[in-house]
Amino acid sequence: MPKRVVLAYSGGLDTSVAVKWMIEELGVEVVCLAVDVGQASDDWDVVRERARAAGAVEAIVVDARQEFAEEFVAPALKANAMYEGRYPLVSALSRPVIVKHLVETARYHGAQAVAHGCTGKGNDQVRFEVSTRALAPDLEVIAPVRGWGMTREDSIHYAYDHDIPIVATKEKVYSIDDNLWGRAIECGEMEDPWAVPPPGVWLLTKPTETEPRDIVIGFEHGMPVSIDGDRLGMLEVIERLNTVVGSYGWGRIDMVENRRVGIKSRETYECPAALALIMAHKDLESICLERDLDREKARIEPRYAELIYDGLWFSPLKQAFDSFIDSSQEFVTGEVRIRMSPGNATVTGRRSPHSLYDYGLATYDSEDSFRHEDSAGFVRLWGLGIETWAARQGADRMKD
Repeated sequence: MPKRVVLAYSGGLDTSVAVKWMIEELGVEVVCLAVDVGQASDDWDVVRERARAAGAVEAIVVDARQEFAEEFVAPALKANAMYEGRYPLVSALSRPVIVKHLVETARYHGAQAVAHGCTGKGNDQVRFEVSTRALAPDLEVIAPVRGWGMTREDSIHYAYDHDIPIVATKEKVYSIDDNLWGRAIECGEMEDPWAVPPPGVWLLTKPTETEPRDIVIGFEHGMPVSIDGDRLGMLEVIERLNTVVGSYGWGRIDMVENRRVGIKSRETYECPAALALIMAHKDLESICLERDLDREKARIEPRYAELIYDGLWFSPLKQAFDSFIDSSQEFVTGEVRIRMSPGNATVTGRRSPHSLYDYGLATYDSEDSFRHEDSAGFVRLWGLGIETWAARQGADRMKD
């Protein structure tokens, strides 16, 4: 049995109750670790106080926003990572950076185990535990919420009985998980996939702008580095685009996705910066990547997204994909123009000093440099196999 446990602490009901529960039921000391990945509403002083009030021997907050943006979001962006073609992995991307700091904190404080507040139905238990075992196979992983058998109402009563400060009520409306890459909203009436999400769930995509405008995003080697000519870091690019793009009411996702545990789950997300950046980056690749490289990368991208979603960030396959993707980005440098209007974002232009788009080859005017005389033989040879089949077998099949 471990003597000291580091808990991935959110400050919410489940992790606050988990502190006291592990102390009483397991007889351990609990160190609480909260990782700032850009949550919009957290007051970190309150989070620390709540953890100590619940019985934690130490309450730590790590500012990982820059790290999250540059070392976790950026690789996913270069891979155009969208789970099931739609979800830019808002929650999934934050888990490996949280686990990285969870393990580092466990080492620093001499803990024998780490813990999380995930239930048995979600994806996050997989992400926390698989990532922990990849980085520190010797650490025990404890999942109190998964095993204690308490309902939400039971947990609220437990908190009241043990003087644990919480803000939860019995009438839980929505479950919200947010970071700088976006917000995930579920539960409440949205558990019915036919129900329309109520207007009150949206925060990043409240429409306030009515006049159309252009945004120009600059990239270097696949990384966004500027907006409208202003040089910015990755974190600043995301923050500015969340504000600007979100103000047009664009960036919402409403989907039923397949969880790792086999459940179909109705999920709503708002991620204006993420969707705008992926759209722009993918469009810039269309003029910077050679055809076969572009097509092969497109085949890898869904698998890359699945690895992140399934908690396999720290896996050899993910690392191998990173090498391929980083190589593919050598010449992905240039600018993309996005036209914003209420409820809409559209790419209207792209340019690059390394563009493979050749005007002389593409144009039909007098500057046309394409060798038209080469096409007859090319087309003849390209269709030779089909022509042979048609002459020898196709005619017989038509008779049948």
